[in-house]
Amino acid sequence: MRKELKEYNFDWMLWNAFASAARLKSGTEKEYQNTLKYIPYFKGVVEPIMECGEPGRKFLEMSAKYLENIVHAKERGFKTAVTTFCFSPAIFYAMDIIPVGLEVISVMMTFTYKRGTADFLDFCNEAGFTETSCSSQRGTIGAYLAGVGAEIDLIVTDSPGVCDTNANAFAFASAYLDKPFFQLDMPPDLTGERSDEYHREDYKALIKFLEEHTGKKLEPEKLKACLDELQKQDNIIAELEEMARIIPSPIPVVYNLFVYASRFLFAGMPECTLVLESMLKNASENAALKRPGLKSGREKIRAFFCYIDHYAQNLQLWQMLEREEISYCGNILSRLWAENVPHVKEYGKEEAAYSVDTASIDSMINTLAGINSRMPMIKSIRGPYDAPNMWLEDTLALAKMYSTDVIVYNGTPGCRNTWGMVKLLARDTEAAGYPTYIMYSDAFDERVQSWEATEERFLEFLKVRRII
Repeated sequence: MRKELKEYNFDWMLWNAFASAARLKSGTEKEYQNTLKYIPYFKGVVEPIMECGEPGRKFLEMSAKYLENIVHAKERGFKTAVTTFCFSPAIFYAMDIIPVGLEVISVMMTFTYKRGTADFLDFCNEAGFTETSCSSQRGTIGAYLAGVGAEIDLIVTDSPGVCDTNANAFAFASAYLDKPFFQLDMPPDLTGERSDEYHREDYKALIKFLEEHTGKKLEPEKLKACLDELQKQDNIIAELEEMARIIPSPIPVVYNLFVYASRFLFAGMPECTLVLESMLKNASENAALKRPGLKSGREKIRAFFCYIDHYAQNLQLWQMLEREEISYCGNILSRLWAENVPHVKEYGKEEAAYSVDTASIDSMINTLAGINSRMPMIKSIRGPYDAPNMWLEDTLALAKMYSTDVIVYNGTPGCRNTWGMVKLLARDTEAAGYPTYIMYSDAFDERVQSWEATEERFLEFLKVRRII
């Protein structure tokens, strides 16, 4: 790793970048516009977010707060836990543990820095970890392996059987850093008495692990407060998802990113709720005025991403969608499986959904197990792609509900579980009447394929298939 990258902790620098960006709108519009001239390196990512108005500013404030918590965890008396976006952080907040989400921090870096996470990706290989694993974890864990981040206390994951490269990254980090390690396991079936019992008992074992290594008992009052807040967030997201069915969609394209990033960072905490409430307010105004979320005021087509987004610097995916007047119907990350969301009710999928019950400590632990077992990827990619409640069924239901014109797959070369079945999925979605495009890029590492090449090939597909 280059010597200059070891001069300052990467998470400290990232926190300062986001904190500074969040303050840019604290003055007048003239001051803001003049300031942009002096930050050409960051202007490309700041402007698209700030153009969203209050939701964009609150999103930057929330992101800065998340990084601040990590940087100052030790001096404030908190433990830190490296974890994954597939894991709901609500349990950590209920136990005064600061979550360090590898993938979301990787996204923050790829959005913000022209160099992206390349040096940290490569350091993982220097340390002995395979280069064929997922780039989303390596983009951040490399910094912690190199000792240029905040001190880590615990490592917790939940992706064995769902994404082996994800699980292996956390296991490797635990061995390399010599940190306590816990992984939830996921049976191949989502529903049924045996699977439900497994989820519950496994989650209880996790809580015992957290109590042992923090020296703190889980407090029912704090847990209830987190779940009450989480249910409030779920209700807001359900309203946004219902609104997204309107044609043209009143939801701005970047809102889907805000939804899932907010949940990954602060599920069960007021910071997430503030961002969601601000989005709901703006989207409701658009819907009342029959105004599309796209800045042009026109919607040519509607796209559903059946896996994850592409995180090239400066939000280039979302800027392309804006330019091409493509409404974004969300992806596997932005759709949740609470009992009151539209796709659960319309398609009779109550069995596959979770409910929030705060009547007792046991019911709250069962609730957490249900939520966690239905997080992105954990729900849809734990068994055969065409099994009940799995990837194909979810994709077709969501594509139909949101009147999708095209389905897009994007991941990383390390997404073995999805690459092993994505062409079969595309065959089936095409047969159902949905043109399906597979991106052969890396969502977190542009060295695999530049964003310019990725965009050109995607737009060529839309033109050849006469979708746009």
